[in-house]
Amino acid sequence: MRRLIRVAVVGLVVAAVATELSKPEEERTWHGRVWGVVPYDFRPPTWERIRSAYWNPESDSLFSDRVFGVGWAVNLYQAKRLLDSAFDRLMGAPPPLP
Repeated sequence: MRRLIRVAVVGLVVAAVATELSKPEEERTWHGRVWGVVPYDFRPPTWERIRSAYWNPESDSLFSDRVFGVGWAVNLYQAKRLLDSAFDRLMGAPPPLP
């Protein structure tokens, strides 16, 4: 299974690079989507893009585009919110304060 995943990831990276290299040089942005589905970004990361991908309270999405590479990033703010909500449902409402 690991080998299959590794081959798929390498294939996506090659497809993303091939997509950019097939464009005229002045149109290359080094970010976009492979086959219109899987996001890629080969630009140097910035702190703003890192924060937007991994801790974004304004977004309701659990997954966002990766800051560098191919695939998705996990919005940790939304993951925390979902886990807190699941924990609250599991444990019930807290007792009222006296």
